[in-house]
Amino acid sequence: MIILEYIEEAWPHNPLLPTDPFDKATARFWIKFAEDKIAATVWPLYRTEGEEQEKAVKESLEMLQTIEEHALGVGDEKKFFGGDRINMVDIAFGGLAHWLGIIEDVAGMKLVEPHKFPRLNQWIENFKQVPVIKENLPDRDATFAYLKCRREMLLASK
Repeated sequence: MIILEYIEEAWPHNPLLPTDPFDKATARFWIKFAEDKIAATVWPLYRTEGEEQEKAVKESLEMLQTIEEHALGVGDEKKFFGGDRINMVDIAFGGLAHWLGIIEDVAGMKLVEPHKFPRLNQWIENFKQVPVIKENLPDRDATFAYLKCRREMLLASK
């Protein structure tokens, strides 16, 4: 995120954060939330099993519910966190769009159910369709194969 802050300051004519001070502070809150929560709750799904994984599922679902209800906003019909185009908050949450689905498949579970998280599912689809994002995502099949192998090694080493 530090490089994005540099870009924000170096090229202010195309902002990645809102210009309104309150909206900017809110965006920074959600960026910090993403930095603190995503890896801490999602990666344990991948590297655990049994009771540990059940705990990770519970924590991940709580995090996803918070995003669904508060970050994306009940009643808001925003395409992205900041409105009609991606901003720094979308980039902070970008890992959810690609990596969470792969981790769900590797671990044999589904957390982001469309009926439970409709706004989050729509955001994931919108985010992954942005040309610069779509063109730069790692190959899903290769990533799945790698993470599946790594997970097996991690679990075998316990």
